[in-house]
Amino acid sequence: MAQVHIVGAGPGDPELITRKGYRLVSEADIVIYAGSLVNPEILQACKEGCEIHNSAMMNLDEVLAVMKKGAAEGKSIVRLHTGDPAIYGAIQEQMDALDELGISYDVTPGVSSFLATAAALKQEYTLPNVSQTVIITRMEGRTPMPPKEKLALLASHEATMCIFLSVQMIDKVVEELIGGGYAKETPVAIVVKASWPDQRIIRGTLETIADIVAKEGVLRQAMIVVSKVLDSDYELSKLYDKGFSHMYRSAKE
Repeated sequence: MAQVHIVGAGPGDPELITRKGYRLVSEADIVIYAGSLVNPEILQACKEGCEIHNSAMMNLDEVLAVMKKGAAEGKSIVRLHTGDPAIYGAIQEQMDALDELGISYDVTPGVSSFLATAAALKQEYTLPNVSQTVIITRMEGRTPMPPKEKLALLASHEATMCIFLSVQMIDKVVEELIGGGYAKETPVAIVVKASWPDQRIIRGTLETIADIVAKEGVLRQAMIVVSKVLDSDYELSKLYDKGFSHMYRSAKE
């Protein structure tokens, strides 16, 4: 059995952690959680006597030291990340270090904020004849982007784009997207703290959204969605078209 469980806590709503993730938290002897983003209500699942660490106050060496000590004592450890840890979760460096230390681990996925954002917007990202591709990315900041993943280059596809960790640079985001090929009239939706009780939805276009964000004072915990699917006619899916047959259903006149 793994000694360290890397768990996706979901986007914020404590009911959006998976049943497996909740069970692992409730059974853990040690929980290290990303305190800047994980809803602390999830920690109510921790058993009495559970050792809880807020990694917002810790560096990588300190996180690993807690894991190493806990593993040596035979304790069950949960590393609790927001959303799904595979997306901007900085877990690869932790897993590589655990491999070097010979500490076993597993990963439990979670509901990503880009999916909670779609739910908040009541929006499908992949509409027929509008967009069939979703690009998950971020604006270049202190973490540089590979040359072929610059926002302007990705914008040339005009696909649905979900932009993480970038609302504080919305002016630059807009500049890059328009420069890359999106029309100024392209719809934009920003969901602040998707699935949290104080969730907010802001809508506009690439031409207007920067001013709206400035007035709203949004600086963090926001997902930017740029896509024609937010305001567009679309073809109905072939999946449920009565004239379309597949292995489970014959076409009808």
